[in-house]
Amino acid sequence: MPDAPTWDPQQYLRHAAHRTRPFYDLLARIPELPARGRPARIADLGCGPGNVTTVLADRWPDAHITGLDSSSQMLAEAAALAGPTPGGGHLDFAAADATDWAPVERYDLIVSNAALQWVPNHPESFGRWLDALTPGGTFAFQVPGNFTAPSHALLGELCDAPQWRDRLAGHGHRYVHILQPADYLDLLTDLGCTTDVWETTYVQLLQGEDPVLDWVKGTALRPVLTALADDPPAREEFLAQYRDLLRKSYPTGRHGTAFPFRRIFAVARRG
Repeated sequence: MPDAPTWDPQQYLRHAAHRTRPFYDLLARIPELPARGRPARIADLGCGPGNVTTVLADRWPDAHITGLDSSSQMLAEAAALAGPTPGGGHLDFAAADATDWAPVERYDLIVSNAALQWVPNHPESFGRWLDALTPGGTFAFQVPGNFTAPSHALLGELCDAPQWRDRLAGHGHRYVHILQPADYLDLLTDLGCTTDVWETTYVQLLQGEDPVLDWVKGTALRPVLTALADDPPAREEFLAQYRDLLRKSYPTGRHGTAFPFRRIFAVARRG
């Protein structure tokens, strides 16, 4: 398996408005939390730079919210957001890897936004995370479902091409373990939850030169950029080849570049 990618919070945040929109749609379907007479306890698993973690404090102003991430770069960016929240709650961040995270306390909500696609076999952890919820608590997540789209299929094919396969084979296939919505529904319902699962394809209008390449530089392309970090000429050659492929698949239109982006959502309430 390729090494963990090095993250660039500023590159990730360049498309913050588009990246945040699915989180608001997920948040709108999360029911009221079981905390009554006490602040809610919330974990944001795979919090990244913390920009969506702060949105949780808008919904639950007095909650104690902990953002968890395995990237030191992302946690360093999020650290500036830690501290008391305007509604009397508290926001903090800690290092944790969703691959083996085992909660040591009870939560009213465990939420994960665009992170579990990086975690092989993440459905195997659902039972453990649900056991950490208070009765009536919720586990909610959204993940990309576009791993067969040209942006990702072309990346995988290029990594496996003769020129690159010795160094990059496997780096473009990070999403094959994402389940279909019906499979998430069956799994979470079997675990005793009242479950709401849906999917949405956002047709995002991106601006600028080679905007799809700029988008994937913040996410799917990170493993490749990490693997080629010590060889700038090879990195630039790979990017040029990938850029040309993307230009053919995502031509610029009159108003910008249309980038369809499928997302899968699940909200599971523990009985």
